[in-house]
Amino acid sequence: MYKILLEAHSGLRFIVLALLVGALINALAGWLGNKPYTGTSRRIALFAFISSHTQLLIGLLLYFVSPNVQLSNMGATMKNETLRYWSVEHLTMMLFAIALITIGYRKAKKLLNDAAKHRKIAIFYGLALLVIIVTILMSGRPLLGMSH
Repeated sequence: MYKILLEAHSGLRFIVLALLVGALINALAGWLGNKPYTGTSRRIALFAFISSHTQLLIGLLLYFVSPNVQLSNMGATMKNETLRYWSVEHLTMMLFAIALITIGYRKAKKLLNDAAKHRKIAIFYGLALLVIIVTILMSGRPLLGMSH
């Protein structure tokens, strides 16, 4: 089970990153270029939203079967850099990134002004992407390599 979840989580990362970058570029172009928020803009943001939440669900399942997550002795876990990263830091930062994506998408959805919609997506998805990249780099593994 662990191996399947790990492969799914690691593989989906590329899709999530690509969709977030695509949504960010689209939102920046729309915001700075004063372009309409079209159905395509909405779908790109939505697919990034859905893929990130799917990644979260797989990650949560992985969290409970990973040998790198040790919750029984948190004192020892916090002293071990690898265990601390996978048990606490990765989860916390990724939950924060997903919250940013969720807030950005939901706030943009409620706005009537196209520039404001693009701006919300650009800011919140951009911040989420930054958090995700920093968190992946904190693992000491390459951004485009395997995780866990």
